[in-house]
Amino acid sequence: MRKKFLWGLLVLLSGAFIWYLFLKPNDYQVTFKTKAIPGTINQTIKLWANGLDQAKLLHQTDLQHFSHRLEFNDSIYDYDWNVIPLNDSTSQVTVLVTDVENSLSNKIAIPFSETDFEKRTKRTLKDLMETLKEHSESFKVTVLGVDEIPSKYCAYVRLKSIQKEKALKMMENYPFLNSVLAKNNIRLDGPPFIQIEDWDMQTDSIAFNFCYPIIKSDTLPQINGVRYKLIQGQKAIKTVFNGNYIVSDRAWYTMIDYAKQNGLAIRKQPVEVFYSNPNMGGDEMNWKAEVFMPLKE
Repeated sequence: MRKKFLWGLLVLLSGAFIWYLFLKPNDYQVTFKTKAIPGTINQTIKLWANGLDQAKLLHQTDLQHFSHRLEFNDSIYDYDWNVIPLNDSTSQVTVLVTDVENSLSNKIAIPFSETDFEKRTKRTLKDLMETLKEHSESFKVTVLGVDEIPSKYCAYVRLKSIQKEKALKMMENYPFLNSVLAKNNIRLDGPPFIQIEDWDMQTDSIAFNFCYPIIKSDTLPQINGVRYKLIQGQKAIKTVFNGNYIVSDRAWYTMIDYAKQNGLAIRKQPVEVFYSNPNMGGDEMNWKAEVFMPLKE
């Protein structure tokens, strides 16, 4: 009986040893909590990775599961990110890290000493956690519930970009749109806004209209690059965003989560109305935008 027990224990330990060295898909795991929702974490990690010397996104299953490859001098590490929301403001991030070229030697050494791989991974993730904290404190999103996007007639230009360059595209086209409307004596009817027509969440690319509300007239001039249309009023989730407009898309993810929690069917074509002029500077936390996510009818 004792022999059977010892043989069973040996087989169990041998299996665990083989799994750890040869089958375990990662070399090191870190888990931490942060005050941010999955969409914000996803975008912040991507921006953080883009700021590193050598980093690329390998794949993304969804907002909560994606991976990067980071290069540090002569080392190549794969980071697999798993983000689990804990409540409406906090998430748990689990990072599975693998040294692509030295996985086996790391697995052997880690239980007995703090390797260079382990030290570097800790430094890297500490930097990320500080970045997440700073970013989450740089803006505010307030959900107001279901409201209505107001009906507006507008002049607009059609643009394409990735999310983080949305504000840059607006700034590039602001002088043109502003000047041609003034030159042609077209009367404005409210603050500028954007209307997202297509949002690819896998690539973070968007196609959108940069719009100026105007008073409709029978004699609106034909201007190369400028179009006119009526934006119909529609039911939508409404939020107020305070912060730099570069990251106003954080409100989009907040509204997606709100819709899931409240059983609301949405169209992922957000509308952002801008009440502050970034060219005037000032405290970015005082910049205001109303951000809407349309409901399906």
